[in-house]
Amino acid sequence: MKQLTLALVAHDAKKDDMAAFVALYENDIRPFTLFATGTTGARVMERCPSLSVTRLKSGPLGGDQQIGAMIAEGRIDALFFFVDPLSPHPHDVDVKALMRLALVYDIPMALNRATAGRLIESFRD
Repeated sequence: MKQLTLALVAHDAKKDDMAAFVALYENDIRPFTLFATGTTGARVMERCPSLSVTRLKSGPLGGDQQIGAMIAEGRIDALFFFVDPLSPHPHDVDVKALMRLALVYDIPMALNRATAGRLIESFRD
Protein backbone atom coordinates (compact mmCIF):
# COMPACT_ATOMS: atom_id res chain seq x y z
CA MET A 1 0.00 0.00 0.00
CA LYS A 2 1.26 3.47 -0.92
CA GLN A 3 2.28 5.81 1.90
CA LEU A 4 -0.26 8.63 2.05
CA THR A 5 0.71 12.30 2.13
CA LEU A 6 -1.08 14.75 4.39
CA ALA A 7 -0.84 18.55 4.19
CA LEU A 8 -1.34 20.57 7.39
CA VAL A 9 -2.32 24.25 7.33
CA ALA A 10 -3.85 26.36 10.10
CA HIS A 11 -4.83 29.97 10.52
CA ASP A 12 -3.03 31.78 13.36
CA ALA A 13 -5.82 31.28 15.90
CA LYS A 14 -5.97 27.57 15.02
CA LYS A 15 -2.27 26.64 15.03
CA ASP A 16 -2.28 25.41 18.63
CA ASP A 17 -5.49 23.52 17.88
CA MET A 18 -3.75 21.79 14.95
CA ALA A 19 -0.76 20.87 17.12
CA ALA A 20 -3.07 19.47 19.81
CA PHE A 21 -5.02 17.52 17.19
CA VAL A 22 -1.87 15.98 15.73
CA ALA A 23 -0.67 15.08 19.23
CA LEU A 24 -4.00 13.37 19.95
CA TYR A 25 -3.76 11.32 16.73
CA GLU A 26 0.04 11.06 16.63
CA ASN A 27 0.14 7.28 16.27
CA ASP A 28 -2.43 7.36 13.46
CA ILE A 29 -0.64 10.22 11.68
CA ARG A 30 2.89 8.77 12.03
CA PRO A 31 2.64 6.59 8.86
CA PHE A 32 1.78 9.63 6.70
CA THR A 33 4.30 11.76 4.85
CA LEU A 34 3.62 15.20 6.34
CA PHE A 35 3.93 18.63 4.75
CA ALA A 36 2.93 21.83 6.51
CA THR A 37 3.10 25.55 6.05
CA GLY A 38 5.93 27.14 8.04
CA THR A 39 4.53 28.17 11.40
CA THR A 40 1.94 25.39 11.50
CA GLY A 41 4.71 22.87 10.90
CA ALA A 42 6.86 24.43 13.62
CA ARG A 43 4.03 24.17 16.17
CA VAL A 44 3.34 20.56 15.24
CA MET A 45 7.04 19.67 15.51
CA GLU A 46 7.31 21.37 18.92
CA ARG A 47 4.34 19.37 20.19
CA CYS A 48 5.26 16.10 18.44
CA PRO A 49 9.05 16.00 18.02
CA SER A 50 9.05 12.36 16.93
CA LEU A 51 7.08 13.18 13.76
CA SER A 52 8.87 14.10 10.56
CA VAL A 53 7.26 17.20 9.04
CA THR A 54 8.51 18.93 5.91
CA ARG A 55 7.99 22.62 6.51
CA LEU A 56 7.22 24.84 3.55
CA LYS A 57 7.03 28.63 3.50
CA SER A 58 4.63 30.46 5.76
CA GLY A 59 1.14 30.62 4.24
CA PRO A 60 1.16 34.34 3.38
CA LEU A 61 4.69 34.03 1.96
CA GLY A 62 3.77 31.30 -0.51
CA GLY A 63 3.25 28.16 1.57
CA ASP A 64 -0.42 27.95 0.58
CA GLN A 65 0.62 28.05 -3.08
CA GLN A 66 3.31 25.43 -2.52
CA ILE A 67 0.72 23.05 -1.09
CA GLY A 68 -1.68 23.98 -3.89
CA ALA A 69 0.97 23.07 -6.47
CA MET A 70 1.54 19.74 -4.73
CA ILE A 71 -2.21 19.05 -4.85
CA ALA A 72 -2.26 19.87 -8.59
CA GLU A 73 0.70 17.53 -9.13
CA GLY A 74 -1.10 14.68 -7.34
CA ARG A 75 1.38 14.66 -4.44
CA ILE A 76 -1.12 15.33 -1.61
CA ASP A 77 -3.71 12.74 -0.56
CA ALA A 78 -5.54 14.81 2.06
CA LEU A 79 -5.58 18.39 3.34
CA PHE A 80 -6.22 19.39 6.94
CA PHE A 81 -6.76 23.14 6.94
CA PHE A 82 -7.99 24.40 10.30
CA VAL A 83 -9.79 27.61 9.38
CA ASP A 84 -10.54 30.51 11.72
CA PRO A 85 -13.89 31.82 10.46
CA LEU A 86 -13.98 34.71 12.95
CA SER A 87 -10.85 36.63 11.93
CA PRO A 88 -10.07 38.50 8.72
CA HIS A 89 -7.21 37.09 6.68
CA PRO A 90 -5.22 39.40 4.41
CA HIS A 91 -4.28 36.49 2.15
CA ASP A 92 -7.86 35.23 1.89
CA VAL A 93 -7.53 34.86 -1.90
CA ASP A 94 -4.70 32.33 -1.37
CA VAL A 95 -6.77 30.45 1.19
CA LYS A 96 -9.72 30.18 -1.19
CA ALA A 97 -7.44 29.08 -4.03
CA LEU A 98 -6.03 26.26 -1.87
CA MET A 99 -9.49 25.03 -0.92
CA ARG A 100 -10.59 25.30 -4.56
CA LEU A 101 -7.69 23.06 -5.65
CA ALA A 102 -8.62 20.45 -3.05
CA LEU A 103 -12.14 20.47 -4.48
CA VAL A 104 -11.02 20.39 -8.12
CA TYR A 105 -8.64 17.47 -7.51
CA ASP A 106 -11.17 15.72 -5.27
CA ILE A 107 -8.95 15.12 -2.28
CA PRO A 108 -10.35 14.81 1.24
CA MET A 109 -10.23 18.16 3.03
CA ALA A 110 -10.94 18.79 6.71
CA LEU A 111 -11.53 22.37 7.82
CA ASN A 112 -11.96 21.55 11.52
CA ARG A 113 -11.03 19.00 14.18
CA ALA A 114 -14.27 17.04 13.94
CA THR A 115 -13.87 16.33 10.23
CA ALA A 116 -10.12 15.72 10.51
CA GLY A 117 -10.76 13.16 13.25
CA ARG A 118 -13.27 11.32 11.09
CA LEU A 119 -10.84 11.30 8.18
CA ILE A 120 -8.00 9.94 10.29
CA GLU A 121 -10.29 7.22 11.60
CA SER A 122 -11.28 6.33 8.02
CA PHE A 123 -7.60 5.85 7.08
CA ARG A 124 -7.07 3.21 9.79
CA ASP A 125 -6.59 -0.33 8.50
